[in-house]
Amino acid sequence: MLRAPDPEYDVIVVGGGPGGSTVATLTAMRGARVLLLEKERFPRYQIGESLLPSTVHGVCKLLGVLPELEAAHFTTKRGGTFRWGKNPDPWTFAFAVSSKFSGPTSTAYQVERMRFDQILLDHARRNGVEVREQCPVVDVLEADGRVDGVRFDDPAGTRREIHARFVIDASGNRSRIHGRTGGHRVYSEFFKNIALFGYFEGGERLPEPNSGNILCAAFGSGWFWYIPLTDRLTSVGAVLRRDALEHVQGDREKALNRLIQECPLIAAHLADARRVTTGPYGEIRIRKDYSYCQEKFWRPGMALVGDAACFIDPVFSSGVHLSTYSALLAARSVNTVLGGGAGSPDETRCFEEFEARYRDEFSRFHDFLMAFYDMRQDEDSYFWTARGITHAAGSPLEAFVELVGGGASEEGALFDSSLVEAALEAGAKVQAQAALGESFDDEPVRENGLVPSADGMCWAEPPP
Repeated sequence: MLRAPDPEYDVIVVGGGPGGSTVATLTAMRGARVLLLEKERFPRYQIGESLLPSTVHGVCKLLGVLPELEAAHFTTKRGGTFRWGKNPDPWTFAFAVSSKFSGPTSTAYQVERMRFDQILLDHARRNGVEVREQCPVVDVLEADGRVDGVRFDDPAGTRREIHARFVIDASGNRSRIHGRTGGHRVYSEFFKNIALFGYFEGGERLPEPNSGNILCAAFGSGWFWYIPLTDRLTSVGAVLRRDALEHVQGDREKALNRLIQECPLIAAHLADARRVTTGPYGEIRIRKDYSYCQEKFWRPGMALVGDAACFIDPVFSSGVHLSTYSALLAARSVNTVLGGGAGSPDETRCFEEFEARYRDEFSRFHDFLMAFYDMRQDEDSYFWTARGITHAAGSPLEAFVELVGGGASEEGALFDSSLVEAALEAGAKVQAQAALGESFDDEPVRENGLVPSADGMCWAEPPP
């Protein structure tokens, strides 16, 4: 067998969205030679506009990009408002209910993804990541039983090959290479929905202090999202059950207007609004919302993050959270293997830890959403269900907020250090962790499992 060429890079990341930018930056920050290949030219349109506190105050702080997000003046999101279940009146939850998100970390952002994704990608560049846009990856390269590079087309259309020690697929639900980890995508039999969505100017806002909340409203054919992106711009989408798919046949404009009139709460908010008809927000789009999970998230030399690995119904805005959280887990695995010191966990243990934790987080959202779609319950029932799934010690409402805020994993790197300083005895440890947006985990989540290192950037053996 021919010996594979020496790798030109330590890591090749496929895809420049939040997951790709996150894993690229976190590995480059530890000295890795990182190449990111993105098939489009940024800025580009993308859906998935509502963030969770765990992404903003956890992952983005660890990346060092939080000041840039603050300077972008995105809409502040304090929680969510739902017209859902058997309660006919809207009910609201605030992230501040949870002690994990209290204080200055009790908010997130509603973002225009064109701007948000550009900020993260530019930040990756400044941290040493080589970014090549308009370079679609068509396949992976293999040698000696492991992935060791990719085959891609450059902007001129020339087919090229390049080698690396690791390939991270962050190219989303339309990934061309996710199947190379082995196995298949397993689609949910329960979540088989379709979304029809557009953008409006002049829509009504919820009363303060909740004007930036996402509003989700159930109606006969499914549910609506209503996301205030700016003072004037609102993302509005209908997620329809499979038995209501005939509603989107034919003229999309008429279909969306008809669905809006079916939902009085959304119709009232849009009474004085007009739909945007030009520019990147001028199209009424359709997106299949088929939830799925890949049978294998990794193989030697390759891992899947974000939608390349799995996707779940968007009612709790978990898409960017799952993408950036999985990217953090994958970066820890890569950093640990590349660091390779004596006694360090090997590649198999590192990526088994990545997959186990990512599957656990996906499963928490999946299992709770199965119950949340039961419209015969009220909000108190949903809160108790969240407590049962997360095994939280606090109140049912706090368990619900921690789950939908992205904090049910007990992942220390997803919370600001100021919330736990009082519980830490070693001042030096507090300072070191707070400086990096760190992890506080010292208990493995599975047998023979690993824990995050003190700075949250690698895996380590649990303390004796």
